[in-house]
Amino acid sequence: MIQTQSGPKLGGMLYFALTATLGFYFVFAAVQGDYGVFRQVQITGETADLTVERDALKAELSGLQNLTHRLSDSYLDVDLLDEQVRDVLGYVRADEIVIR
Repeated sequence: MIQTQSGPKLGGMLYFALTATLGFYFVFAAVQGDYGVFRQVQITGETADLTVERDALKAELSGLQNLTHRLSDSYLDVDLLDEQVRDVLGYVRADEIVIR
């Protein structure tokens, strides 16, 4: 009775294939998944853009609050009121010449 050496067992190859497949899946998920490296970089970039936009809107809001305060009943800026009347309503004094 002579035994010949057979090739690798099928169970060992299946185990290796399953392990390799799971490894590739987890690496792919770590790089491109919902919480992966690429998504984290994208979120960081969006955060920076939105921070810049927020700061610009805060500055614009501050300017509008200043104009509103200057036209309020408690504090009236006559020059600003005159400018707004001319711009919005188109008023012109009788001694002025308008060139369009």
